[in-house]
Amino acid sequence: MQLPAVADSSTGSQPKLLDRVRQHLRVKHYSIRTEQTYVDWIRRFILFHGKRHPDSMGEEEVGGFLTHLAADKHVAASTQNQALSALLFLYQNVLDRKLDFLDNVERAKRPPKVPVVLTPGETRAVFVHLKGDYRLMAELLYGHVKASLTCRRQIRFCNVLRLCPSFG
Repeated sequence: MQLPAVADSSTGSQPKLLDRVRQHLRVKHYSIRTEQTYVDWIRRFILFHGKRHPDSMGEEEVGGFLTHLAADKHVAASTQNQALSALLFLYQNVLDRKLDFLDNVERAKRPPKVPVVLTPGETRAVFVHLKGDYRLMAELLYGHVKASLTCRRQIRFCNVLRLCPSFG
């Protein structure tokens, strides 16, 4: 989609690149936070390549920047994907250029998924290594069967005493 170029009233020239990016993002109803993030990634990309205009750069420079993020900056995979999305938006929507394949880009590694729930056997294995107050606290926090049954009995007894004061 080609947007009409709004001339800068003070100089009569084309708007600056980042202003054009903002204009395209607003026309497409992107959120203000997305706009800020995309403009920031595009600015970082330009600065990384010595303030060269993105129109004079291509796939090789985009790949170099994304590899730099993964290899040197050690960013998360989602952060690298966000930078890629911003640069794709710049080239496809603002500069009206298609980027060919981005080969040889080092991708950030996603961390392995850690299980959220311990199995009963794993829980027992943890409790074996705990002693004294630490074991009691762990059993109470993690609802160990013995501890939770004891607590339930105590709660029931307190409720009975509250309802029938003559019982205690």
